[in-house]
Amino acid sequence: MHLYLKLLLVAGLSAAGCNQAASSNQAATDTSTAPVAEQQVETANGIAFRKDASLAFVSKSGADTLRKIDIQLAQTDQQREDGLMYRKSMTDDQGMLFIFPDMEERSFWMKNTYISLDIIYIDDKMEIVSIQKYATPLSEQSLPSFKKAQYVLEVNGGFCDKYHIGYGDKISYTK
Repeated sequence: MHLYLKLLLVAGLSAAGCNQAASSNQAATDTSTAPVAEQQVETANGIAFRKDASLAFVSKSGADTLRKIDIQLAQTDQQREDGLMYRKSMTDDQGMLFIFPDMEERSFWMKNTYISLDIIYIDDKMEIVSIQKYATPLSEQSLPSFKKAQYVLEVNGGFCDKYHIGYGDKISYTK
């Protein structure tokens, strides 16, 4: 699917460039038909990060905010399938939150994912129930939640250790 979208994008850009070259007096038009939120921009570092919301990690006691980050949301089947594949880098201020319609045991893998990740499994009460730390890039090994989860958050490998994020901590996010 990615290859098809890339070819379509290249073809569209080539056609737009040809149209502008053929008529210098013609006004530039938007050749995009997809909503901006659904476009995935390719950069030298892979797919560009798109901020959809802000997320806060809250300590078990609820007294302290441990860390705040910007997140990209993966809410559709296609967005969840694509995930962070083909990204070459991400900052500690960024992550991707996968939102599922129900609670069940989940399992992720690192196929076509070039950066090490901490994969955080979160239940319907927004509590962290499981963490897979330092997931190996490009691995097809299954990384299960071992408990039911409705949300999965991917952040850089080592993030949880660095910012003291653990089981029982909670998250909250706002669009």
